[in-house]
Amino acid sequence: MRSLREWLEFIERQHPRPIALGLERLCEVLARMEVALGCPVFTVGGTNGKGSVSAMLDSILRAAGYRVGLYSSPHLLRYSERVRVSGRETDDAALCEAFAAVERARAQVPLTYFEFGTLAAAWLFARERLDAVVLEVGLGGRLDAVNAFDTDCAVITSLAVDHTEYLGDTREAIGREKAGIFRPRKPAVVAVPDPPASVLAEAERIGSQLLLLGRDFGYADQAAQWSYWGPAGRRSGLAHPALRGAVQVRNAAGALAALDTLRARLPLAMQDIRRGLGQTTLKGRFQVLPGRPQIILDVAHNPEAATV
Repeated sequence: MRSLREWLEFIERQHPRPIALGLERLCEVLARMEVALGCPVFTVGGTNGKGSVSAMLDSILRAAGYRVGLYSSPHLLRYSERVRVSGRETDDAALCEAFAAVERARAQVPLTYFEFGTLAAAWLFARERLDAVVLEVGLGGRLDAVNAFDTDCAVITSLAVDHTEYLGDTREAIGREKAGIFRPRKPAVVAVPDPPASVLAEAERIGSQLLLLGRDFGYADQAAQWSYWGPAGRRSGLAHPALRGAVQVRNAAGALAALDTLRARLPLAMQDIRRGLGQTTLKGRFQVLPGRPQIILDVAHNPEAATV
């Protein structure tokens, strides 16, 4: 019986390339696994900010008492950071069981490390009595492994030129790829101040319920607090999110807009939002470490640097 370390070494060897975008292989294995999430799903993509928005969605929903599955990447210290249920990392034994379930269904289909892990996370979530699942896109959107699962609300947090060898070398091309997580007649929250035309065109083409920053939802940032307005109305006197950085208010507005779209299925009280934003944590993202002098770690943007 393999240990978690042995499983991780094994899944690294199951595809000749570390990144191989496409859903055909993964969907073939997923069909044999017969995995169904059975609850509202949020899919979060973007160049930057998708980890923060995913963490905020998870924290706010948990503050309201919901059981939430969160799948994110990459991990900082332990693989189990990627797969959380009710805020707790999945233990090694459960991850090993999930990898074994994928391997039984795989039948020699080559899967990348991320694809293997995505299927394992879905298998684990399907075994839990979850009220919501938050899936963070790994790379791009349209051909990313998490896009094999239908979403109830898609979110794009930001859009810049990145991973051009996979997504294209213009914002228009990259926007088209990231908008691939949109679904017909489902909310598509775009928390990008200046989205490229390709994002808007894709939402119109498939008939998504498009929510644009500044048109359908927005925020006002004051010195000591901030306010939000969106489909469910205005929320004023909000404390700044626990995650550091000026951009986190915009990320929080995107998260609240997404939650507004599913308020009939996942109702929230004002105190849930306050508590959830105040308790959101994300390892390595301007993380404050204990001790003197105080260390602020920003591994996500500069793995070599720590600010004192």
